[in-house]
Amino acid sequence: MATESASESVSGSASSGFEILTDELTGRVRALTDIGDQTGGLVSSAGRLAEHQPLLGTAPPALHLAARLREAAGPAGLTGEVSAADTELSSYHRALRDTVKRYQDGDSEVAWQFTDRGTGT
Repeated sequence: MATESASESVSGSASSGFEILTDELTGRVRALTDIGDQTGGLVSSAGRLAEHQPLLGTAPPALHLAARLREAAGPAGLTGEVSAADTELSSYHRALRDTVKRYQDGDSEVAWQFTDRGTGT
């Protein structure tokens, strides 16, 4: 994402800086989109699992176990945890995408100013 590089100023002294590789960041945004899609599928699958009545029989212990399994898969259990992870992933994805866009817009603005003036000094 960011690589450290040394650059020399006009006076010749060395200074450290960072280079943002927007192509790599854009690739990570795409990867997060794919992961988000997969997480959305998990939320749906966990929801279906929570709605499913396990076929454990009609004895009181079996009914109790079936109810506990449905509860564990429901909104307070697996479905809730996967939904929370999906929400956090979506938030991180939006933040990264917005950061890349702001950087690219700023980089374009600097490039435009540089070419408009005809000089970098």
